[in-house]
Amino acid sequence: MSAIDRRGLVTRHHPVLTRVEPDSPLTVGNGEFAFTVDYTGLQSFPQAYRVPLGTQSQWGWHSTGSKGKVKHDQLRLTVFDTYGRKVGYAFDDAGQQEDFHWLRQNPHRMQLVQIGFVLRTADGAQGGPEHGEPVFQTLNLWEGCLESQFLLEGIPTEVTTVCHPHRDCIAVRVSSPLMELGRLAVRIAYPSSRVVSDEWDQSVGLNWQGNGHHTHMQQPEASSAVWTRTMDDDSYEVRADWSHGSLVSESEHVYMLTPEPGSREWEFTVDFASSAGVTQRSSFTETTEAARRHWEAFWLAGGAADFSESTDSRAHELERRTILSQYVTAVHCSGSLPPQETGLMYNSWFGKFHLEMHWWHAAHFPLWDRTPLLARSMDWYRRILPKAQELAASQGYEGARWPKMIGPDGEQGPSSIATLLIWQQPHPIMLAELCYRSDPGEETLRQYAELVLESARFMASFAYWDDNSRRYVLGPPVIPAQECHRPEETVNPAFELEYWRYGLETAQLWRSRLGLQLDPLWEQVIRGLSALPVSDEGVYLAHEQCPDTYLRYNEDHPSMLGALGVLPGRLVDHAVMRRTLGKAVAEWKWDTAWGWDFPMAAMTASELHEPELALDLLLLEKSKNTYLPNGHNYQRPGLSAYLPGNGGLLSALAVICTGNSQQQEGKAGVLQAGAWTIRWEGLSPLHEKLVR
Repeated sequence: MSAIDRRGLVTRHHPVLTRVEPDSPLTVGNGEFAFTVDYTGLQSFPQAYRVPLGTQSQWGWHSTGSKGKVKHDQLRLTVFDTYGRKVGYAFDDAGQQEDFHWLRQNPHRMQLVQIGFVLRTADGAQGGPEHGEPVFQTLNLWEGCLESQFLLEGIPTEVTTVCHPHRDCIAVRVSSPLMELGRLAVRIAYPSSRVVSDEWDQSVGLNWQGNGHHTHMQQPEASSAVWTRTMDDDSYEVRADWSHGSLVSESEHVYMLTPEPGSREWEFTVDFASSAGVTQRSSFTETTEAARRHWEAFWLAGGAADFSESTDSRAHELERRTILSQYVTAVHCSGSLPPQETGLMYNSWFGKFHLEMHWWHAAHFPLWDRTPLLARSMDWYRRILPKAQELAASQGYEGARWPKMIGPDGEQGPSSIATLLIWQQPHPIMLAELCYRSDPGEETLRQYAELVLESARFMASFAYWDDNSRRYVLGPPVIPAQECHRPEETVNPAFELEYWRYGLETAQLWRSRLGLQLDPLWEQVIRGLSALPVSDEGVYLAHEQCPDTYLRYNEDHPSMLGALGVLPGRLVDHAVMRRTLGKAVAEWKWDTAWGWDFPMAAMTASELHEPELALDLLLLEKSKNTYLPNGHNYQRPGLSAYLPGNGGLLSALAVICTGNSQQQEGKAGVLQAGAWTIRWEGLSPLHEKLVR
């Protein structure tokens, strides 16, 4: 079987924009840093977009007032009865609203800078988006290079924007007669790092009004400047270098960089660093060449899926989503921290990341033969392991309990939902197993052994032996992945039961690999776990005490489907799951679902040997299954980027292709299902048979 034409596959899906797309700005980045722009190639007209044009990094975090303004142990915990034990959770803000909200909001990601053109009309007025006209903008995925062309009163400007693949740096080249006319400059402005709202879904904007931040500029050379930014306990540094021109300060936080009069070509670079400082400068040529080499290598390595031989009219669109999802997850989800759900575009949930979503962001990397992109964020679990162990011990459990809503410091944000979720708990076990399958050596075992074993210790101690029913149960209190259930009424959620079995079985396998004896308690829990809850209609329920009036609970995440597909389904009766999937397809309120629910359902269909249905589910025409021109999974106004959907799409395609193909040449094959013909290479199955 001939190899896929990687370059042809990728280049036919370069995003091309010829108008303002208010929800769909384009981004250049590298997993650690990202810069999102408007149609000018910079952040010139943010008012024309419905989402902020962000400049964010993995290291750029801020705590309002100071890092220790409010301590987590200052909160009064809500006590839940747990089989006769009183266990406290940071669940309720009653009577402590100010502290509760401060801890939810802090630390939060910083918007590092806003860099945009200042364009002058013929009469000298500052031009707005109404004076400009986008002509053409394309993101060259193969080279990681963004080309923008626009008109101002009929005068053309061409801009090239690129991000260095290994440094927090952007490089820009401008070509325009506007410079000859003295009508083009660049504004470099530093927003406040204060949170703009107490509400998670209204915390996305840039704040230009806040006090308490300071900008100090130095000019070590005529064509460069260094800014030191400080706010409370936090600081960072920015360096700009330019080919010609001058820089003036308009205020403490706003600076104007102007090319020399009479010039038509101009280049500048901007480097960012934490308080350690910018240690080296970049050039446009060096940055562009580094990006070209990096992205070409990215696309030539790893997995690929070619849909061009399909006759289904939707094949080109699914191929587009597949290519762009690889790009946006590499930019936003491959860094040294688990990503927030909007990546490095802009803040949602105050910039914090959600560990139950880490699987959806990053599990696809090993499945597409890009395991190092997952390994970057796995090291963070090891850094915060003591915090996870402390959390477990504070609640009377063993091992490490992984939190849900969290910042880089490992402190769990208080929440009336997050603190009682448990389905993030086995994630490090599965992610470590995927890393091991890619590199099954002693070094990988040593690297992740403690994460796997400590995660399993908590799981075994969390499961409660019920003498009356002679089985192990999960909860109460617990909130399942389908979050609309009360914690004190939830017991034995279906997805979590299957995940508990998978996690403990896999942890036992790791013990065997490490030369350790199997843990007898873990074995008891595996063998004694409750069966998945089934309704009188013969379909799986979200949890055991979920009322049998199924349709009252057919919204949000259809989490019971994840027990087969996302998970291997050792506890699953396939006939029951087939009925469950059929009922969900017909009756679920899919407009209330989230972007990763469609891939989850597709994986279930694939494991039930229905690849055509799986592909239909990936393309279900619902608002939250929309993929914008920039490749991002749209959810609703204010949440136009939702990366768990992109990562889920890639994981689902790996499951569908490897599980239903005529395979040749090892990691290559052809999926043929009705009007679909998908040639693929470099993909791996999500689950392999466990042998202990």
